[in-house]
Amino acid sequence: MTKIAAHKAAAPAAPKGLTAVAGSSVAIHYTGTLEDGSVFDSSVGGSPLQVKLGEGSLIPGFERAVIGMHVGEKKTFTVLAADAYPFDENLVMNMPRAAAPPDLVLEVDKILLLQGPGGERLEARITALTDEGVTLDANPPVAGKDLTFAIELISLVHS
Repeated sequence: MTKIAAHKAAAPAAPKGLTAVAGSSVAIHYTGTLEDGSVFDSSVGGSPLQVKLGEGSLIPGFERAVIGMHVGEKKTFTVLAADAYPFDENLVMNMPRAAAPPDLVLEVDKILLLQGPGGERLEARITALTDEGVTLDANPPVAGKDLTFAIELISLVHS
């Protein structure tokens, strides 16, 4: 379930037809923060995120918050972990230390690029080291965390 905070800034009156709906191509500036206020991602100061709504390229809670917005409108909302990036225990792997290339320096928090069984590339973070093994986590860094976004709808085009 998505929790949307009531921090809506007054939006300018939008001309009829300039409301974001599924199928709209939108440009959005955003800043994403964690519960402690730390920023995990932002487009501010760079190019806005450009995406077509309804194609599944946004996390569901983020997309639902954009639908119905008008150009120039700002909104702050929180997407619960279950509606963003749920933590997947299947993406936590243990491997023998001997399976790592001998020239690879292993240290906690180091990111490794791995190749999955189907040839896909995975980023995995080393979360633990023992004399015998290495624990890797291929979950996104924000997995299992509620995410707060401050967004502004910069532009939209209906398809």
